[in-house]
Amino acid sequence: MVRLEGEDLARQERDFKGYTEGMVRLTPGRWLFPAPFEKYADKYYKFELKPNDVVLLTYPKCGTTWLQEVVWTMRNNPDLDNPMANMPVNARVPFLEMDSLLTSKNLPPVTEDHPLMQGFKKMCPGRDPKDGVFLQISELAPSPRTIKSHLPLSLLPQNLLTTSKAVYMARNPKDAVLSFYHHCRIFKNHGYEGSFEQFVQYFLDDDFIYGPYWLHLKEALGQRDNSNLHVMFFEDLKQNTLHELKRLNDFLGTKLTEDQLKGVAHYTSFPEMKARDGLLGNGGDIFFNLDIVKKDGGFFRKGTIGDWKGKYTPELDAKMDQWIKINLADLDIQFKY
Repeated sequence: MVRLEGEDLARQERDFKGYTEGMVRLTPGRWLFPAPFEKYADKYYKFELKPNDVVLLTYPKCGTTWLQEVVWTMRNNPDLDNPMANMPVNARVPFLEMDSLLTSKNLPPVTEDHPLMQGFKKMCPGRDPKDGVFLQISELAPSPRTIKSHLPLSLLPQNLLTTSKAVYMARNPKDAVLSFYHHCRIFKNHGYEGSFEQFVQYFLDDDFIYGPYWLHLKEALGQRDNSNLHVMFFEDLKQNTLHELKRLNDFLGTKLTEDQLKGVAHYTSFPEMKARDGLLGNGGDIFFNLDIVKKDGGFFRKGTIGDWKGKYTPELDAKMDQWIKINLADLDIQFKY
């Protein structure tokens, strides 16, 4: 693990105002993270898993929150009557490595009366938040735990797919990049202020947090034959929701009836989730740039396939197409755009 220096660091700090403590790159893989990841990396790698855990894996902006709500509802709220559904989604499905992303000096301090700290005190009595709020919530979450992570398989516990189950969801990169661009503009811990064209270039150059994108995807696809890993695609879940929920039902062993699955499908549809924005995305939170939220929309924008169309210049689109073509050459998948 090495810290970025010189022009590489200067570019990141110029365009991403939230990265105030430097950046680190891990090898092999060239994974890129804000420097606070260094404090937690070993804890994530050695995180103690349980046989009834389900870990949700995605590259960022590939339908993660949707997947969280779908899987948690199937496992814990099949009849849509569980009062815990009124808790914020990241309390029900903790984000394992969130602590390493929320240390920007540009963020206001999280006070004792903030819901995040109130939830931490309730779930982790006697624990020190300096040891990682989300990490400890993940550790102490009641069984059966459903945990979210954007980390690639190589940075997670190596017994993950022998001890627990995991669901990996992928999304076509054109929509994922556009969604991540919006995300990094509204979240102060990223604070992106550059152009969309430059943002895409960071992505193409594998010079972006959680990247390289293709290696992240290939690590998961390389385990597709593992019976403890279920791979799915955002576009399939969007276009054939009930079919995909039935596949998940079989994988998770949740034994929901067709009527229950239809209820889950409606409850986790984009309009329904957007109506619950306060629990799932909450544009009024202290971590959001409210000026951009008011202008361009908050956490939930469209949730569609093909939102990228018309957003890329012809030159940028051609560059993306070439990048995708090269990297799909040795992968047995076809994205839907």
